[in-house]
Amino acid sequence: MQAKPRVRVNSFSLSLDGFGAGPQQSLQDPMGLGGMALHRWAMATRSFQQTHGADAAGGSTGVDDDFIARSMQGVGAWVLGRNMFGPVRGPWPDDSWRGWWGDNPPYHVPVFVLTHHVREPLVMDGGTTFHFVDDRIEAVLERAREAAGALDVRIGGGVATVRDALRAKLVDDLHLAFAPVLLGAGENLFTGLDLPALGYTVKEHIATPAATHVVLTRG
Repeated sequence: MQAKPRVRVNSFSLSLDGFGAGPQQSLQDPMGLGGMALHRWAMATRSFQQTHGADAAGGSTGVDDDFIARSMQGVGAWVLGRNMFGPVRGPWPDDSWRGWWGDNPPYHVPVFVLTHHVREPLVMDGGTTFHFVDDRIEAVLERAREAAGALDVRIGGGVATVRDALRAKLVDDLHLAFAPVLLGAGENLFTGLDLPALGYTVKEHIATPAATHVVLTRG
């Protein structure tokens, strides 16, 4: 029997004090002050570099790379918060902002962007189409499930989007990668969450020199 599609959060980087982004996010610092340090473990891997168009022979292999490779497999649709798509706040001044990733983003499937300011779908090279949706997380995930078909839905972030999905008990699998850094301020994933009460338990944990990986499942 084919496994039921799942809603996943994969390779979600946090500081040791629980922050998924630093303060003062901007075009120059999209992850906030100090936030890029959370992602060094991922950016060093071969799978990340291949996904983002770098030399196929470059990058590290091993546990960190395995987590990145697994995170991209079996995904039929993505859900992103608006801040993950870009730095623009409030109404879109125009349609010139097309994401951080150039003409061929690394998704290659439908991507649903949560926003209070809807715009026309944005069709990119490589199979990615960004859909801008003003709705509750439950409704957006239902649209993503329909688009994904027999494949999984991956929630890419940001912090508020992941937290809302966790609070609503919509995430089946949660992979957190704790980088060996402290931020002290920014967006904290665990604010207002009681993960045991929401039904989450630790399924796997493993440490590397670059990150400590913790996988939680619900149910």
